[in-house]
Amino acid sequence: MHRLLLLGCLWLLAAPPASSIFQRPTGSPAPPRLQYLLEPLHPTVHTQRGATATLPCVLRALPRNYRVKWSKVEPANYRESIIIITNGLYHKNYGPLSPRVRLRHSHRYDASLTITDVALEDEGRYRCQLINGLEDESVSLVLHLEGVVFPYQPSNGRYKFNYHEAKRACEQQDSRLATYQQLYKAWTEGLDWCNAGWILDGTVHYPIINSREPCGGRLLLPGVRTYGARDKQKDRFDAFCFTSALQGQVYFIRGHLNFKEAGQACRNHGAAIAKVGQLYSAWKFSQLDRCDGGWLADGSVRYPITTPRERCGGLPDPGVRSFGFPSKEMRTYGTYCFVG
Repeated sequence: MHRLLLLGCLWLLAAPPASSIFQRPTGSPAPPRLQYLLEPLHPTVHTQRGATATLPCVLRALPRNYRVKWSKVEPANYRESIIIITNGLYHKNYGPLSPRVRLRHSHRYDASLTITDVALEDEGRYRCQLINGLEDESVSLVLHLEGVVFPYQPSNGRYKFNYHEAKRACEQQDSRLATYQQLYKAWTEGLDWCNAGWILDGTVHYPIINSREPCGGRLLLPGVRTYGARDKQKDRFDAFCFTSALQGQVYFIRGHLNFKEAGQACRNHGAAIAKVGQLYSAWKFSQLDRCDGGWLADGSVRYPITTPRERCGGLPDPGVRSFGFPSKEMRTYGTYCFVG
């Protein structure tokens, strides 16, 4: 019985839906071609990780034999991945987004896409395409996550990652490789970093606010400097990672702990030692502000400052300060823990 129902639904996806609500009176001239899809009022939808977001796609009329296809443009390979196809009566989901997407369908002209529990990798460009024979049309929308970009390098120094290692390193720190748009926005907000790093599309850049000799020279204008596309296997740089809001809390445990003791102290509280992306997120979205250096999961020691002051590093701008990667046997620091 279940197989028959599934076959029936799939047949209906390919079959013509109900007739258009618009009918032309006999003998009247043909009306001009309709623009079936409404242009969205706001082509960019802003959201945060863990939230529910809806990308609008509304028809002004229902053509014969139509389908609506939602897809996402993947910046790493410039391909479109199908998410969902509907004929207004039935729909079919595709790909890794499948468990978290549905059609809003608040009325029969509504083909808007709702994404639940938004993840970092959901950011990007989406396309709602009306498929209607020769009259295909589409609208493009951008899902924008509010977040923070941070440069990242491993304990063994700068320029150690190929592209795939950089991608994996960001993911291990509760983040992902930043897009160019995210890096550019971070530069406009003050990110100034001399080391070049990979971003999601396989290109390499570094953002400069204050032109200086070690960073391309004083004569070059400020901006996001680029090395262009590089060999993803052979070339080695740092990484620019992006993270968004947390579904949890980062807090500090004071003490003189080595790295192993720091991890145990967090576990004793039912938490885990925080990752770098989690500390940046807590600094950005929860205004976490502490003068105390604390261990993180990658073996680095950092502390978040939202209100700069002389006794907390002396730097004039807010940020996450770093003591680098000290010996894991040192008993000098506390630890930052994360509980979800």
